[in-house]
Amino acid sequence: MLDQYGKQTKCLVALDSIIFGFDGTKLKLLLVKRGIEESKNVWSLMGGWLQPDESLDEAASRILQALTGLTDVYLEQLTVFGKPDRDPIERTVAVTYFALINVEDYDSFELGNYHAEWFDLDQLPELLFDHKEMVDNAILRLRNKAAFHPVGFELLPEKFTIPQLQKLYEAIFNTEFDKRNFSRRILSSGLLTKLNEKQKGFSKKGAFLYELNPQASGKAASSNLYFVPSIDRLV
Repeated sequence: MLDQYGKQTKCLVALDSIIFGFDGTKLKLLLVKRGIEESKNVWSLMGGWLQPDESLDEAASRILQALTGLTDVYLEQLTVFGKPDRDPIERTVAVTYFALINVEDYDSFELGNYHAEWFDLDQLPELLFDHKEMVDNAILRLRNKAAFHPVGFELLPEKFTIPQLQKLYEAIFNTEFDKRNFSRRILSSGLLTKLNEKQKGFSKKGAFLYELNPQASGKAASSNLYFVPSIDRLV
């Protein structure tokens, strides 16, 4: 039995994270220059290698923290990319994750041999290997998750307005929602707690701030609640 293991060809396991952020208007993607790209115009997802003594989730969290300095980030495993020729340097299987962070938490990166920048999702540069396919896959998963679960709130500040929330969902689904219908639908979901505070500096009257109700979010995550209007045609 042990001889069978020894006869197998070894391959590398990479962890690549599709890191989404939101700047208040547009959905963004965090990309890095790692020094291995042939062209200076080619960018890469944030990634690293699985070590023998760690699980996939542990490796993904370690790599993300090492590259961004962030901890307690929403991180979810997506899928596996394993075409034999996907990495021309070495036979590599890649496990992808998507992460959601608030751009305001970390809006600039300059980390050792890595240089990272935020790019608008609709203006991405050329990506390394099959990373564009990974991004497309992650966008579909994000939209499906955001349709039924309050996962999108990870991209917002702790306190936010209804217009801010609508802008976020319009960015995620690349569409526009009717203002009145969106407000009515999201408020009736029970997901939000209205605060006795208003956003300052944007209008004389000001908009009330809200926060996610943690008790309601668990109920929404286990139900088939559509809290985004006409979501069935967008996922």
